[in-house]
Amino acid sequence: MGLNKITFFLIVTYFLITGCQNFQTENPKNNIPMNQSTNNMIENNVLDTAYFGAGCFWCVEAIFQNINGVIEVVSGYMGGDIKNPSYREICTGNTGHAEICKITFDTSQISYSELLEIFWTTHDPTTLNRQGADRGTQYRSVIFYTNDTQKELAMQSKQNVAPTLWNQAIVTEITPSSIFYPAEDHHQNYYNENTEAYYCQLVINPKLNKLKEKFSAKLKTH
Repeated sequence: MGLNKITFFLIVTYFLITGCQNFQTENPKNNIPMNQSTNNMIENNVLDTAYFGAGCFWCVEAIFQNINGVIEVVSGYMGGDIKNPSYREICTGNTGHAEICKITFDTSQISYSELLEIFWTTHDPTTLNRQGADRGTQYRSVIFYTNDTQKELAMQSKQNVAPTLWNQAIVTEITPSSIFYPAEDHHQNYYNENTEAYYCQLVINPKLNKLKEKFSAKLKTH
């Protein structure tokens, strides 16, 4: 085995043990602000918001950024007990927050139910407080609903859609939304800014390949 192969093997092994929190970038990247077209949609009441947690928010962000009708995806934290938590605090697992994404979408192009189907398909909702090597309550599978309609749709989808995709019991939490705290700038648009990073290559790319296979008709054309 050559030196390059040895190095790659060691990095992969390290990732499998430690998960995503050790693969941060120190380069801050800001979100792209909503444009005038988006503001017009807000005025016409065609925008809605979904809050999904499905393990590391880098994965969730990368998936839903590719969905036609999704206007903006912001990584952040919800569901905890302290104000303005930092990523370092979240990683202790002691704040009660989950890593989630705030997904702003155009209801004339995609429905909340369709987003739920993508949510169920692109992560494992049967593992409690864990996605792959990422372990802890901050990585729990969770849907934070914003109103009674979202609550009902989420519960129906959990009962009727998720079991058709997974053989084991679904452990996803469905709970009212609370204060959303955007994550630090260098967590935003992570995959697009760090495509060659090992976490992106080893974890996010397989999820994106599954997305393309299962939902090709719902993807944006870039």
